[in-house]
Amino acid sequence: MTEAILHGIVLAFGLILPLGVQNIFVFNQGAAGQKFRQWLPVVVTAALCDTLLISIAVGGISLVLLSSVWLVRIIYGGGIVFLAVMGWKIWGAVPAEEQTAELSVRRQIAFALSVSLLNPHAIMDTVGVIGVNSLQYAGSNRWLFAAAAAAVSWVWFFALACTGRLLGRADPSGVIIRLLNKASALLIWGVAVYMAVQLWQELR
Repeated sequence: MTEAILHGIVLAFGLILPLGVQNIFVFNQGAAGQKFRQWLPVVVTAALCDTLLISIAVGGISLVLLSSVWLVRIIYGGGIVFLAVMGWKIWGAVPAEEQTAELSVRRQIAFALSVSLLNPHAIMDTVGVIGVNSLQYAGSNRWLFAAAAAAVSWVWFFALACTGRLLGRADPSGVIIRLLNKASALLIWGVAVYMAVQLWQELR
């Protein structure tokens, strides 16, 4: 039991720590939100999406996906387009104070859903890594493993939004946020190019 929980926590932290579209959006909304309730919908939506993906992966969908070469290729192809568009949006993101006024709760939730459920890395991480690792456990231990991994997402997104809020207060001009957005966009485009190369090699 303890082994399954610790395994889930360590694995989830290793997957969620790298900078990605989902993390960037949660961080930016934390920086943009003047009050807790303004960024809470984003955090809850992102965490719920991760919990859903983890549950589906641990439930056995990972084996179906990984055994279907054409389905993996479709996910990668769609993911390349998704990352290219998200990189462009992040590159031109407005300062935090302006962004708060633009994004309603409905748009925040919709955007959080897109960066969580349409993100190929999120899908492949949960299905290809967490799902496969869960196969070494059976019964309640498998779901304890899943619960531990999901709990990491909840804690991480809350911490990320809070960190963004602290930076937003320390940088009212939005200069640091703009620089982080530029760096994040370049990283995301780099991932898209890497995925495109992998897909091209698969199709050759």
